[in-house]
Amino acid sequence: MTELAPQELRVLVAVAEAGGFSAAAHRLGITQSAVSHSVRGSEAKVGAVLFDRGRAGASPTPAGERAVALGRRILRLYEVLGAEARAAGRAPAGPAAAEGVLRIAAFRSAALHLLPPALERLAARHPGIRPEVRVVRELGPGTAGEVAAGRADLAIATLSGPVSGPPSAPPSDSPSGPPSGPPSGLPDGLLSGELTREAYSLVHPVGHPDPKALPLLDWDENCGSYTRDWWRAQDWIPRATVKAEDDAMVLTMVGRGLGMAILPELSLREATDAVEIAGLGPEGPVRRVGYVTTPELASTVAVRALIRELRAERG
Repeated sequence: MTELAPQELRVLVAVAEAGGFSAAAHRLGITQSAVSHSVRGSEAKVGAVLFDRGRAGASPTPAGERAVALGRRILRLYEVLGAEARAAGRAPAGPAAAEGVLRIAAFRSAALHLLPPALERLAARHPGIRPEVRVVRELGPGTAGEVAAGRADLAIATLSGPVSGPPSAPPSDSPSGPPSGPPSGLPDGLLSGELTREAYSLVHPVGHPDPKALPLLDWDENCGSYTRDWWRAQDWIPRATVKAEDDAMVLTMVGRGLGMAILPELSLREATDAVEIAGLGPEGPVRRVGYVTTPELASTVAVRALIRELRAERG
């Protein structure tokens, strides 16, 4: 197979993101026929149809989705090449300083409570880094899916795998050490490392005499399948009668006396005096939270620097 050139990758990404050849041509500043020719050439080189064409536009086939995701990741390496080379050139005279945009995806409570102190320290040590943070719901591919698709350099994600008992200190690996291999539930080929574990607690209106008799409030992102298994084993937990948009809304509704909820520790950092928090015991569920990145970006100065600051939060 002949390799795809960077411009061919840019065309594939533009067509996928714009939803059609004409819109991609407008975005790239070239003609529609040039876009069509480039896509046909890429398909011939790859040996697969990358887009379904229709009157409504063009959408990636499964092969196209994979090609576009890898294309974004390859183009990202072109973008960071200069910054990495400059950092390496300065290294003999002092610590490597990172620069440029660092794209981060995080779920809401992590973006509110885990990232800010880490980014504050990162800015002090690497003022040339410009973080771009996107809040992504942990549904479907979630934040890790943003990394796999090439839209983020690093994600704060819920790591899969059964964890029971109280939170414990994450592995004591060096802040500059390599990430671990991918846990189950993450897209293939990504690297991850655990940052923290947060216990779930029962949250109910302050002073309620029988909180377990209240309706259950919940939201779609809450916990993972292994935690749901724990839920199903508890005969005192009813089926959720109210679904909210996110954990902040659930917490507000509990404070208004509308029900009880089971929430992880990061979400409870926004709790007010209107709610009470009760532990679920040593066998209660625990959520593993970690970072996710790609093998090719894991060794870049900016990503390594952010991982180091995120790990510093765990003490």
